[in-house]
Amino acid sequence: MQRSGICSKACWVKVAIANAKLTYQRYQTLCQSSRWQNLASQGAQTQRLLWASTGTKNPQYSDVRYVEELIGADTVNTIPPATLAAFRDHGQPKLGLGEGLEDAQSVLLNFQQAGISLQQTTDQLLADGVTLFKQAFDQLLSAIESKRADMLEAQLDRFAYQLPEALNAAVQASLDDWQTGGKTRRLWAQDATLWTGSDENQWLGWLGITEDQLAHLEPLQQLAQDVQDLGFTHVLLLGMGGSSLCPEVMKLTFGKVAGFPELLVLDSTDPAQIKAIASQIDFTRTLFIVSSKSGNTLEPNIFKQYFFDRVQQVVGAESAGNRFIAVTDPGSKLRHIAEGDDFRHGFFGVPSIGGRYSALSNFGMVPAAAMGVDVVQFLDAAEVMVHSCAPSVPAKENPGVVLGNILGVLATQGRDKVTLITSPGIADLGAWLEQLLAESTGKDGKGLIPIDQEPLGTPAVYGNDRLFVYIRLEAAPDPMQDATIAALEQAGQPVVRITVAEPYQIGQEFFRWEIATAVAGSIIGINAFNQPDVEASKVVTRQLTEAYEKTGTLPPETPIFIADDIQLFTDSQNAAVLTAAVGNSQLLASYLKAHLDRVKSGDYVALLAYVDRTIVYQIQLQTLRETIRNAKQVATCLGFGPRFLHSTGQAYKGGPNSGVFIQITCDDAMDIWVPQQNYTFGVVKAAQARGDFQVLAERDRRALRIHLGRDVQAGLATLQMAIEQIL
Repeated sequence: MQRSGICSKACWVKVAIANAKLTYQRYQTLCQSSRWQNLASQGAQTQRLLWASTGTKNPQYSDVRYVEELIGADTVNTIPPATLAAFRDHGQPKLGLGEGLEDAQSVLLNFQQAGISLQQTTDQLLADGVTLFKQAFDQLLSAIESKRADMLEAQLDRFAYQLPEALNAAVQASLDDWQTGGKTRRLWAQDATLWTGSDENQWLGWLGITEDQLAHLEPLQQLAQDVQDLGFTHVLLLGMGGSSLCPEVMKLTFGKVAGFPELLVLDSTDPAQIKAIASQIDFTRTLFIVSSKSGNTLEPNIFKQYFFDRVQQVVGAESAGNRFIAVTDPGSKLRHIAEGDDFRHGFFGVPSIGGRYSALSNFGMVPAAAMGVDVVQFLDAAEVMVHSCAPSVPAKENPGVVLGNILGVLATQGRDKVTLITSPGIADLGAWLEQLLAESTGKDGKGLIPIDQEPLGTPAVYGNDRLFVYIRLEAAPDPMQDATIAALEQAGQPVVRITVAEPYQIGQEFFRWEIATAVAGSIIGINAFNQPDVEASKVVTRQLTEAYEKTGTLPPETPIFIADDIQLFTDSQNAAVLTAAVGNSQLLASYLKAHLDRVKSGDYVALLAYVDRTIVYQIQLQTLRETIRNAKQVATCLGFGPRFLHSTGQAYKGGPNSGVFIQITCDDAMDIWVPQQNYTFGVVKAAQARGDFQVLAERDRRALRIHLGRDVQAGLATLQMAIEQIL
């Protein structure tokens, strides 16, 4: 504020004292009112006025002036040590606060007549004071955080990043904005305006889930004891998306725990996969976990119908329910089914936690406990990350907020392909991250495209649209991955390094990435907790299965190409583009070339395979993926249907229109009827594939469906040869 020419320094001193005197007068008037006296007679006590930091700054004035002038009953004066020493030496104690009120009023009147607003002046001083106190408090928290980090170094996953200069400057500016804007506190306060201001505040229950789980451990511990006492050999998790991906991470990370049953996960309607799972288990010694947040999800419901029917055939209708437990939200359809079929246990989710944020809730921890994971150790380790991401931790030292800013800022800079490289011992963490990132951010034409399990390449095959995240298991690193990351850093690619000390600390990554995804969603400018485009393909699937139930067949389709037991399908718009490009050619390679010629720099190619997820097919598809990546130098994705519909499918349909899609379907070698329904699992899978493709086409995606015969291995080999010819 400019003081010279308007009010002298002496004037400002008089105004400050006059303002304090009149404030004290109003305080006394309030305390003498009949209303306050009535409260005081019942034991109420006054809140005393406080004069803060009353040292004299200007050496031209008495060093005890503010102390002498501001002495009054029922007040507090926070006096600096030097001022207190001076007052004890030569100060004059007197009750002067209530004196000279007429002079005080005159001073403020003259102040107003001089054209200076006391309201504006005090408002500015208040704002300046709050800023100074906030800065000092943030410095204090930063010092505490540094000390805490040193103490927890061995318990917290390590984090580092290397970004090109311009990108790093943008990230640091964004982190400064998060700090000055108090955005981390707003996140923890569940402030929906941090995103789009819609219903985001209703979906943040995961922020406190570890503390809640640790406070209610007995049901999980009792479940672990039960599966041991009852001698189960297997636990079969029946779920999709958020209900199945975390359990799959736990199974593939921890393996079979000694003394506990082996966990298996079913999240596919492919008849061959269902048959393979069924052939691995003894139905009399298997515990089935039916997991569905809403209880209305198609796949878990028909999985339950199939396996419940099989168990009834073996142990009888009266005993079947004793081998099933449910994990679902209170009041869901599944809860009523579980009660009607007399399930052994029912575990509830938290309604304010969406499926993809539910890893540390019962949807992740019930299967973990059943397979023998020490959930206390797991949650305790996760809690270290929770506290490290707390609202009091400065933005630049908050591991979740820093990662979220990197993800969000780089996405706005065109680096939206988050390429995940994970150590073999925790490799399946990438599949969980795929859903979290894609389903949370891929909407409104924006978002992150996670790239998981893409074969490693040299820096030359990668474009400038990538962010590489290396999640390294310190106990079992991969030298080839280490070398690849080092080469990428040397080539100037942005790289984030996360070091996980041992498997029990992956719970920290669940929470870190949940915070980071929420932060990135805020920066990108979307609702990080809805999935508006997932339902679209479900609607088409329902329409197709209903049509099958009425007619006994799915609606007919007309291929645009047939040869060598391979058929090509697409919508009218894509067909027009492709047929115009191939002209008179009737070669598979010509159609594939026309389709892949539409790939541009910054795009990605997604292989969407509705086939059995066998090792053989995975290897073939990975080879195909690598061939396309190397030739086109674009990011590639591989998803198996229908499981990716509950994961990356949201980003493919609602995210940026930079995807080129190759959907792969086949004739099933065998099929299985769904009990209580008039359709088979193969029909469901076919309807899901067609519904998926229809919605891609409706969203103007560049998509081609390749339908193989029953010999999938031969069909994929033919496809590989054709693509090698054109690339």
